[in-house]
Amino acid sequence: MQTINHTHFNFPKQKSVYRGKVREVYNIDNTYLVMIATDRLSAFDVVLPKQIPFKGQILNQIAAKMMAKTKDIVPNWIISIPDPNVAIGHLCEPFKVEMVIRGYLSGHAWREYRAGKRFICGVAMPDGMKENDKFPIPILTPTTKADNGAHDEDISRENILTQGLVSQNDYEDLEKYTVALFKRGTEMAAKRGLILVDTKYEFGKNKAGKIMLIDEIHTPDSSRYFYTDGYQERQDRGEKQKQLSKEFVREWLIENGFQGLEGQQIPIMTDAKIQEISERYIELYENILGEAFVKEDTSNVIQRIAANITDFLIKH
Repeated sequence: MQTINHTHFNFPKQKSVYRGKVREVYNIDNTYLVMIATDRLSAFDVVLPKQIPFKGQILNQIAAKMMAKTKDIVPNWIISIPDPNVAIGHLCEPFKVEMVIRGYLSGHAWREYRAGKRFICGVAMPDGMKENDKFPIPILTPTTKADNGAHDEDISRENILTQGLVSQNDYEDLEKYTVALFKRGTEMAAKRGLILVDTKYEFGKNKAGKIMLIDEIHTPDSSRYFYTDGYQERQDRGEKQKQLSKEFVREWLIENGFQGLEGQQIPIMTDAKIQEISERYIELYENILGEAFVKEDTSNVIQRIAANITDFLIKH
């Protein structure tokens, strides 16, 4: 079994390649983007040294299915899924912000709240809340979209507009799409016995200037899920929620003294820990989609990906 760390393809009419924390994106003739979901794992904006088996396939397939289920809300960038780890779509110019929406006081928002802060991204958070309590209404907490290796930073709606990161008309559209997508994601999760706690969406504009949903949606890397069953009982008892998201990786790292800060050492990930993380990703796939996860043959995964991408490009 092979995992995917880095790829080094050179496709016909390839203009450039961008290597993100998890995905590698090839620009083909300034027309198509070929996005390869690797098996890399990032947390606290740091890429961890070991890969997680089948993680890329899981993320790519969840995102593709979720894009298909939300394209009536906002058009998205995807044209084809030629390989379990690959999405090919329209080249878009990304907006310089990521739209984060939170239905519950969890993760980063909780860490800020616990530190005594009652505003996040210019949005007020009510007093008297406990970790993982539901907000009266979901709150929008956008971040800047950092360059590779840098940290995303919280930013308010006001600062986005005053800094000219997004025009007011476009930003109002982004807010509208974000709220509608989160509502749809919440409804889909509820049908599977899950709570969509928080998530992020990324948007861009195609060559015609039309806003499109890009990247991934409703995956364990971009979203946090709780199980509905037992949620309230755990809240009442002050217990941790049973969740399916990358937060369990962050919690393990914090317990082992790592939060991505200067001078901190990434803890050693044993084979057993890697297997546990892989199984948690598979569990999320099967729960959120309601179907069994089929592990693709990874014995020659790089050759398989190259062949499937090349076949698409020949036909287009």
